[in-house]
Amino acid sequence: MAKFVMLGRYSPEAIKGINGERTKKGVEIIEKAGGKVNSMLALLGNHDLLLVVDFPGITEAMKASVALTKLTGIGFNTSPAFSVEEFDKIVG
Repeated sequence: MAKFVMLGRYSPEAIKGINGERTKKGVEIIEKAGGKVNSMLALLGNHDLLLVVDFPGITEAMKASVALTKLTGIGFNTSPAFSVEEFDKIVG
């Protein structure tokens, strides 16, 4: 499984729909795409949400990212991520 960081930004409409049930549905979308949520955090600043998720590959990450935006109205920037140790091995 590959690790991905998903940075989300609420639209005005998405803010109106904030609730635990929608969050649960979001997690189900990720799991349906073969993913596993490691962490979900609310942020202040340029982004409103940070999700750290494992997916089998980029295709599954892309499917989940688009499906989450359709469900929630939250725009996500989804990027692959590596631990610093993995990065050191790759580029060191």
